[in-house]
Formats: sequence, structure tokens, C-alpha cells
Amino acid sequence: MTSTKPKRLTTSAMIASFADPGQRTTSAPFGHALASLAEADDRIVGLTADLGKYTDMHVFAEAHPDRFFQMGMAEQLLIGAAAGMAEVGLVPFASTYSVFAARRAYDFLCLDVAEPNLNVNIVGGLPGLTTGYGPSHQATEDVAIFRGMPNLTIVDPCDAVDIEQAVPQLAAAEGPTYLRLLRGKVPTVLDEYDYSFRLGKAAVLRGGADVVFVSSGLMTMRALQAAEALAKHRVDVAVVHAPTIKPFDADTVLSEVDTDRLVVTLENHTVVGGLFETVASAVVTRGLNKRIVPIALPDAFLDAGALPTLHERYGLATDRIVTKVLDELR
Repeated sequence: MTSTKPKRLTTSAMIASFADPGQRTTSAPFGHALASLAEADDRIVGLTADLGKYTDMHVFAEAHPDRFFQMGMAEQLLIGAAAGMAEVGLVPFASTYSVFAARRAYDFLCLDVAEPNLNVNIVGGLPGLTTGYGPSHQATEDVAIFRGMPNLTIVDPCDAVDIEQAVPQLAAAEGPTYLRLLRGKVPTVLDEYDYSFRLGKAAVLRGGADVVFVSSGLMTMRALQAAEALAKHRVDVAVVHAPTIKPFDADTVLSEVDTDRLVVTLENHTVVGGLFETVASAVVTRGLNKRIVPIALPDAFLDAGALPTLHERYGLATDRIVTKVLDELR
């Protein structure tokens, strides 16, 4: 009599992709974009804090081993070293997890990099709810932490297209940047739209007469999916993608917000201090009388578990978005 062993699970919650089954993806778009940029610009260097494989920096390391620096499990040293490299004219990209950049190395980034306005590019893996490993690794509040830092540009890309096009623009930008990295097999979505990434700019991806979605990061992918699903309910949805959280393109966003349509923000971040509050602040500052409905993570430490389960639980899944909008329209 033979026994059947249980099937071994091979997908770790740490490195699981949020791509849907069968969805088109691009492997390690950040690592390949940085390696390609370095071919044309010998100032580009890459650093990581013992997380090359998990931030796709290993692709750069293999292509340019003489320009790659492994700093070990020392995030403050990572930022300090990157600052020193920028001081002598190099253009460093320093990768770690978003939780470590925001929580452990904030003071070093603020005083060593942002105050002197150095061209240091921080690449933060596992932003928001892109890992199932619980609060120690879920950077649900990173944008809230960083938005108040002067000189720092914050980019929350949707997909591989955004990342590939953002890397050279971040390198060329004056001052420090923070990129919320999507790593591994990253969905390819925006090539189906008349879109190109422009640092500091939002883009209207589709029009719609009933609802306006203002989204950033992976939630733009979900916004587009929800818009298609809502069309079956005879709800016409516009989608505005705002990949640059700071500086914020208020003109483009508010031109879409200032109508009689329902406005919903969607973000892979806590409802506190992220895209929702950025949009709401712009609305108030401009003197618009407009209600904004947030779809965001709660102001709480989140559970551990499988990503699809967590996205459903915390309202980031497409079906939860559709239900929320239909409820608001009733």
C-alpha cells in the first residue's frame, strides 16, 4: 500500500506575486531597468541591505558587479553610504524593504540625504499589503511617514511599465526619491492605454460619466478591473492614475474631481496620510465642496496570511471595490 504525501507549498507569502492567474507579467522590471540604465550612465551604482534577491537588485548585481555594494543588515549604514556616494557625484539606488527604510533609517534619510538634497534613490520593497508576513513586513504607513519630509519625491507605480519608465527619470531628478517597489513577476497593465510615466504627473487612463477613481500603485490595476466590472452594472467609471504622490499633480486630479460624479480614491496604504488625504487636502485647499470616498487599508496592524485572502479581507480585491461603489450609488 502506497501513501500519498501532502503536496508541498512552494510559494512563500514573502515573495508571492499579487498578479492574477494568467495575467501578463514582467520579471524583475526594476532590476532590468536599472541594469540597462547603468549601461549608458556610469554614475549609476546599486546598494542593498542583505535583500538583493527580494528587491530585484540581484539583476543589477549580476550585470554590474563592480558597481554593486552589499551593506549587510544595516539600513542606516545603507542610507549613509548612499549619501556619501551621491556627495562625490554618483547616482545611487539603495534597496531594502519599505518598513526598514521608513522605520529604521528615517533619521539618516532625513538628515544625510534630504536636507542636503542629494540624488539618492531609495527603493522600498513590500509596500503596503504586498506580503502576508504581518506587521513586521507590511509597510502600510510608509507614505504617511515620508510625506512630511522636505525635498523627497514619492512614487507609487502601478505595474512593470511604470517601473521601467520611472527608473531613468528618478535617476535624472534633482534630490532624493522613494520608489514603492513592486518586485518579482509584476503585472503589465498600462501598455494597453495611451500612457507613459511622467514624474510628478497624473494621467487620465479612461473616461466615465458616473464615477471617478483616483488611484495609485497596484490599486490602479484594481481600479481598471473594477471599472470593467462596473460597466456590466451600467456604471461608467473614469480612472485617474496618480503614481507620484509627492509632488502631487493637483491640477490634473482636481479637474476630474470637480464634477458631480462620485469620487473614490484607491490606495495600497493606510487611510491615514496617503493618497486619500493628499486628494482631500488638495480639494479643501482649492475650495471645492466635494466628498471623497476612500478605499484603503484600515488604521490598524494587519493580519498575516495569504495575499488573496488579505486583499479580500481588507477591501483591496476587485469584487470588494465593485460592491463598495454600488453601495455608494444606491
